[in-house]
Order: sequence, then structure tokens, then C-alpha cells
Amino acid sequence: MSNVEANPQEAVCASNPDRGRFSSGLRDGVTVERCEAGVVELLEPREVPLGGPRAMTVRRALPQRARSLIGAWCFVDSFGPDDVARTGGMSVARHPHTGLATVSWLFDGAIDHLDSAGHWATVRPGEVNLMNAGRGITHSEFSSAETTTLHGLQLWYALPDAARFSEPGLESYRPETIRGEGYEAEVFLGSLLGQTSPVRTAIALTGAELRLDPHATIDLAVPEEHEHGLVQVGGAVSVHGVPVPEDAIGFVPTGHRSIRISAGADPAVALLLGGEPLNEQIVMWWNFVGRSHEEIVEWRNRYMREMGFGTEEERTSSDSPDAADASVEAARLQFGHFPPNTPAPLPAPAIPKTRLKQRG
Repeated sequence: MSNVEANPQEAVCASNPDRGRFSSGLRDGVTVERCEAGVVELLEPREVPLGGPRAMTVRRALPQRARSLIGAWCFVDSFGPDDVARTGGMSVARHPHTGLATVSWLFDGAIDHLDSAGHWATVRPGEVNLMNAGRGITHSEFSSAETTTLHGLQLWYALPDAARFSEPGLESYRPETIRGEGYEAEVFLGSLLGQTSPVRTAIALTGAELRLDPHATIDLAVPEEHEHGLVQVGGAVSVHGVPVPEDAIGFVPTGHRSIRISAGADPAVALLLGGEPLNEQIVMWWNFVGRSHEEIVEWRNRYMREMGFGTEEERTSSDSPDAADASVEAARLQFGHFPPNTPAPLPAPAIPKTRLKQRG
């Protein structure tokens, strides 16, 4: 999924559990709740339309001003349940990514994925699709023709420096259902509840769907050195006794060997995300995760040039190839080739006038 905001903001990758609510007009997005287990941060979602008058709206709980990373997870969008006939469903034409991996997880409907690395796939409920953008990829996402209701989450994680120039790729996996007293779970990334996903990640991560019976409680053994976030999907759910609001994330810092998750009076559905802290400085803007302002500018201009967009200045910038190098440039497109007769690619927004800052 693309971040299609017309004026995307630089992500401030700060992690400060003592900031609490912002009260001077600039929404912080994080509330700190004290509990017997220590601290749970509640990350409040904001609505972001995907574009157009009939656009599907997503609820974005990550990044926030006061917390932009959970382990290496840097982006969490919830969408639906949406009536596709009313909203138009998912309709995101070709767009780029660098330095990250996208993770798609659906509860209802289906999405057709096409990318410049030569992959075509249909994302379906209960099956994870992980696209490693690596050094650069473009892809498109459209609701399948048979989809009437669309409901799911789109996640990104930032690739660590050692892996961010890797070759792009796509992996799919349908995990088995784990059943226990009062719960069911599917572990689609990492290890949890004795099950390990075969999907490769460049840094230790956890991703699992949890379904709890009314009033059920589960204590999950987790790595003490990992951060975790519980994404509310359906029904009342709490983490360490702290209720997680609708589409919000309950963040649990490192230092916990187990996480207690409980349902209310109705069945509950949640996604548990976790992982080893990235411990790197990143710049996150639009669909790019880099390490400097200059890197983001270069990738943005290169994408615009490869797609045939941009001003004359952008097309003739210092990083543009001269005529003698044009054939070499065409052979090594950072953002790859796409099949003919597909919708036109999305143009990139303008770079902000102020310098993008390195955070983390």
C-alpha cells in the first residue's frame, strides 16, 4: 500500500514514554497508561483518505510524533470493513518503495498485487504477503473483482542498514491455526506459541492474529529484549489490563517476558506485532525509508524520472544520466519495469522546503 497523502510529513522517529498527551494543539498521538506491569502506551489512530471523492479511508496508528517505531515496524494502517461498492475499495496504482518491507494481512476480501520484480499475487484472508522493497521496487494494489467487503491491515517494517539494498522479492505464507483455551492464533511472522513462520525477515519480528473468546485471557511468552504492540481489530481487548481503543495500538516496551491479553464481554480480534529494536537512525518520507535527506531526494527524483514525471530541473538534475549513459540507465532501472496496459503510475509529492531530519 502506498502512503498517498498529498503532503506527507516527515516521520519523527522518537521514543519517549513520558510525554503523554499533547495539550498545545499539536497532537502527540500517544497516551501513557500506568499498570501493574509498568507502562502501556496507547497509540491513537488518525484517518487518512487514500485519494478521490469516493476514497477508502484508512486509520493510521503508526507512525506517531511521540513513537514511530515498534521494533522495526514503522507503519500500521487499518482499513475496513468497507463496502467496496460505496468506497471503491483498494485502488492504488503503481508506486515506489525503498528501504522497507510491506506486510499485508486481510480479514475479508482480496487484493491483486503486481510488482516490478515480476510477481503477481492475490492477497487473501489468513495468508501473509511480504514484499521486500530492498533497493527499490514499484507495485500496484487493487481490490479483486469479486471483493464486496474489504477489511485488513497494511504494515511496513524498516530494513536494517545491512539489508536495505537487497534485491526486491515477494513471499506468501498461510499459517496453521493454533488453538488453546479461549483463543485461536495464526503466527505469520517470527515465533510465538510454539509456531515459527518460514517467511524471512531482515531483523527479528513477530506478527500474529489473535482471536479471543469472551472474557478470555492469554499470557504470551515473548522475548524480553523485544518491543511489542497490540493492534485492536474487533471487540474490547486489553493488554496488561489497559483497554486498547478502536484501531489503536497498545505498546509494551522491552523488559517483559510475557504479555497478558484479555477480551471483554464479546469475542475479540487483535494483531500482535513485535520485534528487536531497530536502533538505527532513519528518515521516513512518503513511500521511502532512507538514512539521509539527500538519499530521499535522490530516490524521489529518480522515481519521477523513471516514470516520465518531473520538472525540467528534475529531469536534468546532477544525478540524471547524460545521453551517453541513457541506455545503461534504462537497463538498471532502480524501480524496475512494469507490464504494459496497466494504470499510470502515481507521481511523487514535492519534497518539503525544510530539510528532512534523521531520527530514531
